[in-house]
Amino acid sequence: MLAVLDTWWGGLKGEAGAAERALLLPRLYFQHFTTTSFLVERGDGEIAAFLVGFLSQTEPDTAYVHFVGVDPALHGQGIGRTLYRSFCALARSHGRRYVHCITSPENTASRAFHTRLGFTASARRRDYDGPGLDRVAFVIDLAGEPADTP
Repeated sequence: MLAVLDTWWGGLKGEAGAAERALLLPRLYFQHFTTTSFLVERGDGEIAAFLVGFLSQTEPDTAYVHFVGVDPALHGQGIGRTLYRSFCALARSHGRRYVHCITSPENTASRAFHTRLGFTASARRRDYDGPGLDRVAFVIDLAGEPADTP
């Protein structure tokens, strides 16, 4: 997974961004969130897309998308939407009402994507993930939404 991040994110935020992304995907996520995460591979076994998510242990009505990536060559083909749709269906099946996620304010493509899916964005949250690590938080309410959204 880490091997594709810098390429897929186009060097966003330089070396600091690469280090930040690597820290966001430690091995333990792939060991402990396998039943709530998704991986899409090409026929040759190469990674095409992924979504790492989990069901909140402290908020019984909440699920959380931690990290998502789609090969830029595959953007616009509905893969990201399908990953979110699958995760939201899983969240619903576990009685979850809300799905939360965050992104960097600089990641305009991610912000636009989440908005298109129907997520509501917060204002910029200063130092959300530590000093200098501002984020925009998103939430979608699954109650009353058609089963195939976002």
